Amino acid sequence: MNLERLPNEEKLTLCRKYYLGGFAFLPFLWLVNVVWFFREAFVKPAYTEQLQIKTYVKRSGLGLLLWVTVLTTWITIFQHFRAEWGAVGDYLSFTIPLGIP
Repeated sequence: MNLERLPNEEKLTLCRKYYLGGFAFLPFLWLVNVVWFFREAFVKPAYTEQLQIKTYVKRSGLGLLLWVTVLTTWITIFQHFRAEWGAVGDYLSFTIPLGIP
């Protein structure tokens, strides 16, 4: 999608949709929002909708960082302690690794 062709009001609407979509457990939308709208928010000359776009981009980046931190922490804990959790660890596993941990 070429953001240059969109009017500023539609850019704001699209940025807001991606921001709100990230709350539906879709943090990838926050990544897309940050990548697509970073230049619009921080590099382009000022226009009326830019302040709101900047807010959505900052919040999307913060939400993405939070998701990555939580997911990385969970993966690390799960990989480290899965064998010690016994049956609970097996129930949480999609595939059960063979062998001795």
